[in-house]
This record gives sequence, structure tokens and C-alpha cells, in this order.
Amino acid sequence: MARVKESENLRASDADRDQVADRLREALAEGRITPAEHAERIDVVYQAKTYADLEPVVRDLPGEADPPVRLTKDPAEPPPVLPPVPQSTSIVAVFAGADRRGRWLVEPQTNVSCVFGGVELDFRQAVLSQREVTVHVTCVFGGVEITVPPGVRVINSNSAVFGGVDLPEDDDLAHDAPVIRLTGITLFGGISVHRREPGKKRGRKAARELHREMHERHRELHHGRRERLRELREARRATRRERS
Repeated sequence: MARVKESENLRASDADRDQVADRLREALAEGRITPAEHAERIDVVYQAKTYADLEPVVRDLPGEADPPVRLTKDPAEPPPVLPPVPQSTSIVAVFAGADRRGRWLVEPQTNVSCVFGGVELDFRQAVLSQREVTVHVTCVFGGVEITVPPGVRVINSNSAVFGGVDLPEDDDLAHDAPVIRLTGITLFGGISVHRREPGKKRGRKAARELHREMHERHRELHHGRRERLRELREARRATRRERS
């Protein structure tokens, strides 16, 4: 028993049926089929639902170099891959917020300045200009959130004073895995790095947890700042007492 090609099971359109009907009219005009055969085949054409129903109607007619009717559909072409969008190498957030996401080109070094603000960097669709890139962060009383895809190594060389840098656990990384190196200084601020699959959104529970962590960190930093100021005041008073 002959197998029916998968393409023949595709649904025929009105345009497909009209083209087959045109071909039958030409065959009738050329004397290849009789009027009775033409009427019989036309009925089949306009009752056809799939390409498999149309194919027998024209099977015994001679083919053409470029037949008007094709009983197969071309596979859909994949969408074109757009080149990454060049971006400025400097991101500044002062008493405000800034982000960079989507398909963007990561230069060898990106400079992030965050003062009483927040910056979000999403590398999941980014294109690295080289295997290892550097993100130089200067963060004062602010926060930087970084999202990387699996398979990317993050190395921290950022100096934190009354702040911190949270890195995810490394998954199974190849020796030649892409590297994002963090440098700079964080003062009364924090950098959080998360690893997440491309296209996967942060769940509500994770968002609440992140918000809670940022709130706790902000409170700890505020408390640490107050304690540090108190210590400085006490030191100045002791110095004045010694001089007097």
C-alpha cells in the first residue's frame, strides 16, 4: 500500500482549487479530456479538501516546466537573525534607574555608575564582543542587578565597602566558557547576579524574595552607615578631648 506523503495531507486553499480548475479548462481546450470528464473532475476539484484530493485530478495530464499548481508547501523560512544593537559603553543612574536588555552588543568594557539609583543588566540575549568582557561598576548607595544565561562564568573583582556582591553557584561550565568579570567599587550598595534561562521570567515568588532581600540589604546598609557615622563622631570627640 502506497504511503501518502505528509505534504499531501495539507489543506488546500481556494486559490489552489482555482488553479487546478484553470488547468482542467486548458486540458479541455486542447482536447486532452472530454466535456463529461471535465465536468466530473471540476466537481471533484471544488469538493477537495487536501492536496491528496487534488493530485489524482491532474495526474494523467502532462506536466509543465513551471506548473501553476504545486501540491506541496515550502517549509517556513526561519526569521532573520538581526545583528546586535550597538550601545553606549557607559550606563549612568543618579537618583534614577537604568537598564539594558534584549539583543545588545557587549563591548570589551562596560562602565556602570550608580548613585542613589538602580541598574539592571540582562545578558541572556546579549552578544559578547569577545570571550571575556568586563563590567566596571561604581555603585554608591544603589544596587545593580545582573542576569546571565546558563553557561556563562561570572568572576567578581569588585571591592565592596559596607556592601556586597552576590554570585550564583557555577553550573557545569566548559573551560572556554564566556566570562563576565566584575570590577570597580561598591560603597553602601550591592550587586546581585542571577542565572536564568533565556525567555524565562522571574516568578512572583522570586520577585517577592528579591524585593525582600533588597529591602533587608538597604536596611542593613542604612544601619551600618549610621553606626559608622556614630563611630566617626565618637572618634572626633575623643580627639578633641585629648587635645584639650
